[in-house]
Amino acid sequence: MSGQFEATVEVDRPVEAVFDYLADGRNDPQFSPRVLGIERVPDAPTAVGTVFRSTVKDAGMKTAREFRITDLEAPVRIRWAEASKNTVTVREGGYDLEALADGRTRVRIYNVLEGHGVGKLLVGLALAAARKDADAFGARIKAAAEAAIVQR
Repeated sequence: MSGQFEATVEVDRPVEAVFDYLADGRNDPQFSPRVLGIERVPDAPTAVGTVFRSTVKDAGMKTAREFRITDLEAPVRIRWAEASKNTVTVREGGYDLEALADGRTRVRIYNVLEGHGVGKLLVGLALAAARKDADAFGARIKAAAEAAIVQR
């Protein structure tokens, strides 16, 4: 079983700046409390093939995660896939960004979760929790991006 969750939010910052902020996955802990630490490999600007290695805490358990950037089109699209082998993984995820009037940006985030082994039984619970938190997750992205990006 697999399924998707998504959220859409409007950030009061220009699309290019929001893209740069989100493309640097090292910013994830600013809006995702489950991310305990993250590094970019190689430590160079994000490009297709860049890997983000993180330690996350889900349901009280720490796991290692590894996401690879699969598509990057500035300033409108970022895509990733999880390369790590966990019971529930992100088969595909991404951000879609759209420039709005007055220098704002519409951001849509989505993740397709997939269960493996016993994770096939757990993926439904993970999806329910992610869908329940989706709007709050979008709000955290908005708040973090607006706090991190200096308004001109």
